Amino acid sequence: MTQTQSAPPATWSPPAPQQQGAALQQPGTPAPRGAVAQWFEGTPGRMRAFLVLAAAISVVFGLCAAQGFDQSDGALQRAEANTAQLIRIQAIHTNLVSANADATNAFLVGGLEPPEQRQHFVDSMASAARLVAEAASAQPADRDALGQLNTTLVTYQGQIEQARANNRQGLPIGSQYLRDANATLQNDSLPLVKALVGANEKRVDTEFDGVGNGVWWVFVGGLVALVILFITLRWLARRTHRYLNVPIAVGGVIVLLTTLIGGFALFAASGHAKDARDGDYASTLALSRARIAAYDARSNESLTLIARGSGDAYDKAYIASAKVVDEQLRKITGPSTGIGLWDTYQVAHAEVRKQDTGGNWDLAVQIATGNAPVSVKYDSVAAFSSFDQSSARDLQIKSSGVSTQLKAAQDGLPPIGWLGLPIGILVALLIAWGISQRLGEYR
Repeated sequence: MTQTQSAPPATWSPPAPQQQGAALQQPGTPAPRGAVAQWFEGTPGRMRAFLVLAAAISVVFGLCAAQGFDQSDGALQRAEANTAQLIRIQAIHTNLVSANADATNAFLVGGLEPPEQRQHFVDSMASAARLVAEAASAQPADRDALGQLNTTLVTYQGQIEQARANNRQGLPIGSQYLRDANATLQNDSLPLVKALVGANEKRVDTEFDGVGNGVWWVFVGGLVALVILFITLRWLARRTHRYLNVPIAVGGVIVLLTTLIGGFALFAASGHAKDARDGDYASTLALSRARIAAYDARSNESLTLIARGSGDAYDKAYIASAKVVDEQLRKITGPSTGIGLWDTYQVAHAEVRKQDTGGNWDLAVQIATGNAPVSVKYDSVAAFSSFDQSSARDLQIKSSGVSTQLKAAQDGLPPIGWLGLPIGILVALLIAWGISQRLGEYR
């Protein structure tokens, strides 16, 4: 009998990775979905998607509202600060031309000038120096130019003192020092001041323009949030047949009220700022320019007489400055006595020119320095002093009005700047609450 050989025992080996995966996943079975995808699956998932979207938009709305109010409030604060700096710089300008007018007019007297006039010169220069220091502290961007201005003023004062010393001794060289001092002021000092004025006017205009920009943050953010909330409510109503979701509706009312109250408050603040800009601020600029031009005209009146027959250039400069005064005074809003008082001074100046061109230089000088005989009814010093005092009072009133109006605009803003984000979070929580109620119905 033939013995058959038995077959070796069978051994098992694991399938290849590709084969193992194929064995575990049957044909036609969908691939497993991620946890996030499953969370947004079906109607409950879409509810969660609306929850995330609406809540996120609500928080963004709160941030937009806060940004809008912060922007407008900041613009109002900066407008007030920059206006104060502009007025400060213009006061420096006024003090410098005022001091120069005193120096040139006192030079006509010869010898020792009137003590009150000398004191006014000293006070004006001291006030200008103090304001330079204040302006440099208030606005770092102006420090370099103000430092250069200080240097030119040291030169100017030195030339004035040399002119005074020579004039007391009756030396003709004194008039040359006076002309050099005037040239230093006109060519070195005042261009720096004018550049500072221009820079600060641009800053003020930028901030006034920026006051109304906050409205767009509130209205655009509110509109987008309301649209998303409306779409959410409509979709929920169609899917769940519950036509009112109280928490989400309350959130929508909060967004609507915040948008309306905040938007109209910002509109009102923008209106106050515009009124201040077109009213007291414009009048402040006009008065400052008028006073600066008036002092410049006063200096040129004296320089024309000092030149004794060769002062045509100074007389033309007077005419140009007087024209600026006339133009600026007519831009002032509200009651003002400046125009009438300036016209009175103009009449006295016309008499000065009449006497000078008619060959009566001594009488012209007497009228220009306030030393004319009683029989002469013209007094240039008294007329100009009346204009100076009246315009200074008006300037103080107008500049204070700008600050008052801008502060009133700030005070009228509701505290949405710091409540904006909490409002947005509150609305987001209400949305989460409202949608959670509907999600509970699917469990």
